[in-house]
Order: sequence, then C-alpha cells, then structure tokens
Amino acid sequence: MVIPGCCETTASNRLCDNSCLAALNTRRNLPMSDDNTHSVAIGGFVLGGLLIALITVLFVLGSGLGGDRDKVVMAFDSSVKGLSVGAPVALRGVEIGQVTAINLMLENNGTNIIMLVEAQISSANIQRESSGTDRVIDDLIDRGLRAQLNMQSLLTGLLYVSLDFHPDAPADLSRIDSPYTQIPTTPTGLEKLTRQIESLDIARIATDVQTIAAGLSAFIDQDDFQQLPQQLADSLASLELLSEDVRITVGTVGPRLEQVLSSTELLVNDMGDELPRITATVTQSLATVQAATDAFAGAMAEIDALVSSDSATTYELNTALRELAQAAQALQLLAKTLEEQPESLLRGKSRN
Repeated sequence: MVIPGCCETTASNRLCDNSCLAALNTRRNLPMSDDNTHSVAIGGFVLGGLLIALITVLFVLGSGLGGDRDKVVMAFDSSVKGLSVGAPVALRGVEIGQVTAINLMLENNGTNIIMLVEAQISSANIQRESSGTDRVIDDLIDRGLRAQLNMQSLLTGLLYVSLDFHPDAPADLSRIDSPYTQIPTTPTGLEKLTRQIESLDIARIATDVQTIAAGLSAFIDQDDFQQLPQQLADSLASLELLSEDVRITVGTVGPRLEQVLSSTELLVNDMGDELPRITATVTQSLATVQAATDAFAGAMAEIDALVSSDSATTYELNTALRELAQAAQALQLLAKTLEEQPESLLRGKSRN
C-alpha cells in the first residue's frame, strides 16, 4: 500500500520514509473499519428483502391468488350491514373470491340508494369439462348465476356474498357506470319475508284487531252468551241420559236381534234346500202359463173371426136382431091397442 507523502517513485524503485512504513504496519494490524461494517449491514438487508419477496411470491402462487382474476360488481338495494372488505365470495359454498370495495350510489335524484359491492373472482378455482371461452363469469350469468347476501354466522352477524343459480329469477341489472362485469342480484327468502312484513299496513291491522276485540267483548257480555255454559251443561246432561236410554234399549233389543238373525239364517238355509224344487215348480208354472197364453190367443182369433162383419154368424145375428125389432114393434102396437080398446080381446080389432 502506498501512503501519499511517505513514498515517492523513481525509475528504478520506490523509496519510502521509515516513519511511513511504521505507520503502514500499524494500520494493517487495526480491526475492520466502520465502512466495512455498513457494507455488511446493507448486504444483509438486501438479502433479507429478497428472501421476503421470494416467500411472498411462493405464498401468492400457492394460494391461487396469482391466478387469473376477474373483477365483478354487484348492486344490492338492501342493507349490507355486516359485509366488509375481504368478505368471502362463495359459489355453492366454495370460496372463489373476496370483496374488494363497498360503495354507495344514489339513483333518481337521491331517492333510491344502491349498494355497489366490488369483488375479485378467481377463475382458476372454476374448472370446466371442456375448453371453452374465457368468459367464464359471463357464461355462468347466462345460465342463471345470481348473487345474494347470506350470513356467515348468526352469532357474529357477518355477511358474505353467496353465488348460486336461480334461472327463474329475473336478471335485473342496475344502470351503473362500471368497467367490470355486473352479476345480477336476487333477494333471499328472509329478505322477501322482511319486505312483505314491511309492506303490511300495521296501523290498519291494529285497528281491525281492536274492532274485532271490541265486538268480541260486546258479544261475551250478552246474556245469551252468559247463559251458554248452563245450556251446554244441560245439553250434556240430556245427552248422558239419552246415552243411558240407548244403552238400556240396546241391552233389551240385543237378544231379540240375535233371535231374528238366527231365524233369518235358518230361513236362508231352508231356502237353499227348497230352491231347486221351487225353481222346478216355477218352470212348470211358466210352461202352463205359456200354454194358456197360446190357447187364449187362439180363442181370441176365433172370436175375431166370429164377430167380423162378413162372417155368417154376424149375418144371422143381424137378421135375428131385425126380426126381434119387428116383433117388438108389433108387441108395442098390440099394447097400445089394448090400452085404447081393452074390449078388442073379446070383440076383435076394430076396423077403424
């Protein structure tokens, strides 16, 4: 080492002062200087930073945060109390993202408030059977993907964004100015029930209840209602007496009914034994009736032949009737003559 002012260089050698050489030897035996200490410290910090960066990269890659991520936005018209940045976004229970921002948007001149919830969705957590388009979220929305706010725990009251398929729910999209894909939202069953309860006219219902209560009170105070317990007790007593009478009657009629049933059974058995004979008798009677019917038909035919207008019997009968009429006229004339001239029986008929 050459110390300025202690050595000078010539053409053949370098000449140094003895005092300078002594100082040089003393300096070589001194400990490490402060500059070297600072260099080691800086090197250690740099090495530690590189190590931390490497660990961070490994963590990000291992947790899936380094995969492809889509930014989405959802518009809720209900309260998001309990939802915070970092809350999970789950598709049927599988966490696929996190909430990144929650903002307010005023619509219709501030009369309507919409809660805008932004989230990052990791497409790496959604596997597909076949390679399709890269628009995974858009395809799921077309198939009925809807967002809801559900509770993580009833104890904490924390909310998370639940994604599921509701094809029947309308895809109502709010008019928001956002570069991100908007996922339609739909209320949960609890939210629907809450809205129905809020839409009820509680004041009118309370008035109706008071009116009904007043009418009931007036009805209870009536004398007829006050007498109702006694009338009911009397009816029960009468029913008890009637039941006792029925029991006694059944006890009396029971043996007789058994006798009737026994007699009926015997009659049925006798009928079963006599049925073939009765059947034969009925068959014979039917044959006899048939023969009588045929004979009657023949007789009617003969009578019809006798009484016809061109039959001989009818002609003879008509002739006899005419002769009988003439005889009746002669008899009538004789009776008249005897009435006028009784002596004609002795003297004979007068010529006049």
